[in-house]
Amino acid sequence: MENIVLTIHLILALGLIGIVLLQRSEGGGLGIGGGGAMSGRSAATALSKVTWILAVGFLITSLTLTIIAANNSGGNSVLDLSSGDLTAPLDTAPAIDPNAILVPDLGALGTSSDTAPAAATGDAPATPPATE
Repeated sequence: MENIVLTIHLILALGLIGIVLLQRSEGGGLGIGGGGAMSGRSAATALSKVTWILAVGFLITSLTLTIIAANNSGGNSVLDLSSGDLTAPLDTAPAIDPNAILVPDLGALGTSSDTAPAAATGDAPATPPATE
């Protein structure tokens, strides 16, 4: 049932887009500038009637899909679906070795301020060599 209503909803949406794009622009926003939606009496063309029909159908299918989704939820909340134990994800975290060195030993790099850490560890220099 939900798939049928959803298919009709998508067809109505595409039809509504197409009909609106086919209509003639009257040159004014909100009907300002001649006989638009804000005037006392506008011309009821076939395109405007089809637009109204498609818009009403779109709203009806939107409400129908909302009602179907509410019935399918069964009154369950996202919070009801959880086990209630908020510490469970913390138990699955990897254990940290207390003997592991988390901060590098900066004293082993040297005490001189002009010694670069890269040179002290034997890695490549931080700046690339000059090209000729």
